[in-house]
Amino acid sequence: MRRVTCSMGVSLDGYIVGPDGGFDWTDPDDGLFRFVTDETRRIDVYLLGRRLYETMLYWETIGEDPSLDEATLEWAALWNSLPKVVFSTTLSTVRGNARLLSGGLKEEIARLRAEPGDGDIAIGGATLAAAAAAADLIDEYRIRVHPVLVGGGVPFFPRKERRVDLEFVESRTFGSGVVHLRHRVVR
Repeated sequence: MRRVTCSMGVSLDGYIVGPDGGFDWTDPDDGLFRFVTDETRRIDVYLLGRRLYETMLYWETIGEDPSLDEATLEWAALWNSLPKVVFSTTLSTVRGNARLLSGGLKEEIARLRAEPGDGDIAIGGATLAAAAAAADLIDEYRIRVHPVLVGGGVPFFPRKERRVDLEFVESRTFGSGVVHLRHRVVR
């Protein structure tokens, strides 16, 4: 069965977005950028909420800029070809290699798990990831801890979440001081 992964950058004090809505502190160095690109290669489908979808629309057109370096063009091509499911009750259409759903996260994940394939089902966006976590749908957390305290904002983990036991899988430190932590949910 395909696993559901949640992979996001987080500040050392536990936020994915600061109090001003910014996340410029998550800009990756070259090593982290390659790491995330390689991680994305192992994804078969990406589930995301409206806000993350709208943020990632940037990549829909950037791949057309010939002045970009090879790594950025590679990432753009990889992201744009990746099938995506956007969960939103406010959008009426989506672009690129995406389809729109207004609900049924649990059912969609069950349907995707039943499909053949070895790649992960990745989930992103604070609200959608929180809903998946609350429904015990996430199999693995991949957290990139950035060396910054932002003092508030949108937390990576909802504060009223139930206890979840985790098994350490791996860690890696990048030159920028970012630490990647990978943990599997113990069931």
